[in-house]
Amino acid sequence: MPVSPAVLSDPVHIEAFLLEVADAVNTTLDLDKLLQRVAEIVHNILDYEIFAILLLNERTQELRIRFGIGHAQTVIDTCRIKLGEGVTGQAAMRREAMLVDDVTAVTHYIAGAAGVRSELAVPLISKNKVIGVIDVEASKAGYFTPEDKLLLTLLASRIATAIENARLYTRVARQARSLAVLNEIARDLTSILNLDDLFKHIGEQLKRLTDYQLFSVLLLDKTGNKLEHRFSLRYGERVQMKHDIRLGDGLVGYAALHKESVVVPDVAIEPRYINLNPDTRSELVVPLVYKGKAIGVLDLEHTKRGYFVEQHVRTLTTLAAQVAIAIENARLYETVTRQEQQMQHDLELARELQLRIMPPSCPRLRTVQISARFQSARFIGGDLYDFVPYSRERMGVAIGDVSGKGAPAAIYAALVSGFLRSHARNELGPAELMKAINRSLTERPISAQYISMIFALWDERRRRLRIANSGLPRPIHCHQGKVETLRVEGLPLGLFPKAQYDEVVVRPQSGDLLVFFSDGITDASDADGKMFGRTRLEQVVTDNRHASPQNVVDAIFAAITQHAAGAEAFDDQTAVVLKFRTPAVGR
Repeated sequence: MPVSPAVLSDPVHIEAFLLEVADAVNTTLDLDKLLQRVAEIVHNILDYEIFAILLLNERTQELRIRFGIGHAQTVIDTCRIKLGEGVTGQAAMRREAMLVDDVTAVTHYIAGAAGVRSELAVPLISKNKVIGVIDVEASKAGYFTPEDKLLLTLLASRIATAIENARLYTRVARQARSLAVLNEIARDLTSILNLDDLFKHIGEQLKRLTDYQLFSVLLLDKTGNKLEHRFSLRYGERVQMKHDIRLGDGLVGYAALHKESVVVPDVAIEPRYINLNPDTRSELVVPLVYKGKAIGVLDLEHTKRGYFVEQHVRTLTTLAAQVAIAIENARLYETVTRQEQQMQHDLELARELQLRIMPPSCPRLRTVQISARFQSARFIGGDLYDFVPYSRERMGVAIGDVSGKGAPAAIYAALVSGFLRSHARNELGPAELMKAINRSLTERPISAQYISMIFALWDERRRRLRIANSGLPRPIHCHQGKVETLRVEGLPLGLFPKAQYDEVVVRPQSGDLLVFFSDGITDASDADGKMFGRTRLEQVVTDNRHASPQNVVDAIFAAITQHAAGAEAFDDQTAVVLKFRTPAVGR
């Protein structure tokens, strides 16, 4: 777009030229491409040697070179000009173009390149706000003319608008990318329940939002009086930092105490800074706040002064809210995991206790064979069975079903077992033993806990079986190929202090079967809720009346398994089978 001075002297051609410039600069929203295009347009009307576009940092009120030609890279990287300083600072502060024919004659000139004699600086003003300066320089004194000043001033208004549009687009695009990254990070954080993995993931994902040399997560200890380093990355490597910081001390302590972010452009002049990393020049600390309470901080440090800006604060504050929730979730998960592990340990101890309460094997008697089986609905259960030896060739058989399930039922079963053994030392009959156990339980009532129990006492000399019941299903007696229900009933133990219990006496013959069982046997249900029932149980006993007691027990549980067809058991299941093998005289 070469432009001759003759053309520019005509107002009509000037207007056409400015429209052409506006079209040229408004066709891109990429700031780098726009500034390159501006440099080309200016060069077509001014044959400069050195060119720069400086943009104003609103926070620091400094002009920084955003694009330059003819300047050393070190100058572009480090140049910071305050408003009012140098020719460009004067142009920005006065909001008017500055034309200097000989820079050696002015005291406020700031040398950016060697051999410069003349300079023209024009402010970039958009919506009545100075956003920067266009600066051109030449090695010849008096190189730029008043016409150049006027024309560059006219160009600057169009260029300033295009730059602001590009900067706005860049900010919006950056914010959109940041929000997309924040959303992705937030989704990821909710799925990480290990604190170390969570901190590592945060450190890695932060690199997508901002650069840093040192990243740390500090959390308040249990006392809430000091911050502990829980995780640190230095130049991408995990490091251990053991220096705890009291709440309120340093930048991190201040941020946690006051629940507000802290940005320090230069830690060297910040009295609150605690020097743990000699390379640090700037620092950003963002508090982690959960339900209105600070639980820690995110700490980022950089080797460049003034690196962290307001955009970093906004982004990290948004992220910190999600991080705080993720940390609390991970902590809760760790707490629950520890509790579950402790609970599992307690359950294993309870199960071991339960298994030790159960007899290791069934007794071997001359006149009766005994087999038993217990199967809990959960890891541990509340059913029990036991065999208690009496004097003069007598043996007590007990089977019980505690209300409820799980560990409380198992512990209550252990208590009942202790009472059973204790009172059995007095060799009480079944009904008297039931009364004694009931009395012990009602003297030490436990809310919502009771037990249904059968106690049978077999006398080998007299060939007699005495039975008392306190709420279990009535036993099955298989005699001469037919099943009968023994009519023996009673109230559960542990509910009514003055409850009385009856006995029935059975004189079984050789080949007879006696089956004691908990209601988990008959109540076992299939997927449709249909119960196994007493009729099926009696049929299994009848079909296996000639088998050994062990085979009868196995047949009962096999039939239940087949009926349930994979449906989960909801109650403990216990069966004790006695088979008599010597003839008894009458019934």
